[in-house]
Amino acid sequence: MDYETHYTFKVILLGSPAVGKSNLLNRMIHNKFDENIKSTIGIDFGTKVIKIGDKTIKAQIWDTAGQENYKSIARAYYKGAVGALLVYDITDAKTFQSLQDIWLPRLRNEHPEGDSDIRIMLIGNKSDLTAKRAVAKEDAQAFADQNKFIFLETSALDASNVDNTFNTVSSEIYKVVCERELERVTAAGRGAASSTPPAASERGARKEAVNINSTSAAAVVSASIERSETAN
Repeated sequence: MDYETHYTFKVILLGSPAVGKSNLLNRMIHNKFDENIKSTIGIDFGTKVIKIGDKTIKAQIWDTAGQENYKSIARAYYKGAVGALLVYDITDAKTFQSLQDIWLPRLRNEHPEGDSDIRIMLIGNKSDLTAKRAVAKEDAQAFADQNKFIFLETSALDASNVDNTFNTVSSEIYKVVCERELERVTAAGRGAASSTPPAASERGARKEAVNINSTSAAAVVSASIERSETAN
C-alpha cells in the first residue's frame, strides 16, 4: 500500500531483561503475543504507520537488549531517538528500581539533546498479573510525576493499553515537532519583518506560524534519524 509519510519517529524501549519489551514490540507491530519469545540479542526493531490528524506517521520502534553486556551495542541507538518507553514488570520491584538507578540516568547521559527533545513514557507491563503486583501504581505515578513522564500500565499478553501507549508517545512527539517548527517560523518571521512597525511584524509572524510547512517539520525528525544511522 502506497502512502506519503510526513514524519518518521525513532522510539526506543528500555528496561531490564524479561520485563516484556520484546512482546510489547510484537504486540505493537503485529498484534501478537508469543509465550516462547526469546530475549532480544543486541537490537531488534519494527515499523508501524499511523495517522495523526491528516498526517501519516511512521514510527521505528527499537527494542534494546537489557543485558549489561550489550550496553555498548545499544548506546549507538540512543542517538536520534525522539521517544523512549521505560518499561518495568509490575510483579518485580527490582525492574522498577533499575529504571531509576540505571536506565533513566543512562538515557539522559547518552541522549545528547536531553529530556527537552525526547518524549519519555513510564510503562508498567504485565498488568494482567495484578495478583502478583510488587510495584504500587501510586509509587509509579509519583515517579512519573516527579520526572514529568506519562505513566501507563500495559499487558502485552491481553493487549491492554498497548495501542494507547503507542498512540500517546507518537502524539507527544508530534506535538514537540510542531512546537519546534512554530518557534522556528515565528523567529524567522520576526527577523524578516524587523524593519516594519511592531504590530505588523507580530501579525505577520502569527500568520506564518499558522502555516507550518510539514515537509520542513518532518526534516527536524528525519535529520536526527539520519544522523543516528550514519553514526551506526
